[in-house]
Amino acid sequence: MLVLTRKKGERVMIGDDIVITVIDVRGDGVRIGFDAPRGVSIQRAEVVAAVEEANAGAAASAAKGPDLLLGLLTKARRQDAPAASEEATAPVREADAAPAAPRAARATLPAGLPKPTPPKPRA
Repeated sequence: MLVLTRKKGERVMIGDDIVITVIDVRGDGVRIGFDAPRGVSIQRAEVVAAVEEANAGAAASAAKGPDLLLGLLTKARRQDAPAASEEATAPVREADAAPAAPRAARATLPAGLPKPTPPKPRA
């Protein structure tokens, strides 16, 4: 690591196209300015560390996502299904005696989701 002492207004060159300028010195803080090409990323180290930590946390929770979704769907289906005792005591109507539709046709969407629209036929 190169350590330099600079005064207000003095500059440091990195390569041919990066210039660091001391803008102001206030107490225990120094304001510096960076002049670099657009392709050079300039980030504060603590911000980069925070972003990496947030990304790691998001990746960990994303791995749990499918299991959480499956659990929510199972819970929603249990709440929508009638209790076994209700089915046993309910009177049988003619419409109830009809054969059951195939499982795919009986599937329902969770509340709040829009109903899918069929694809338009090609001309």
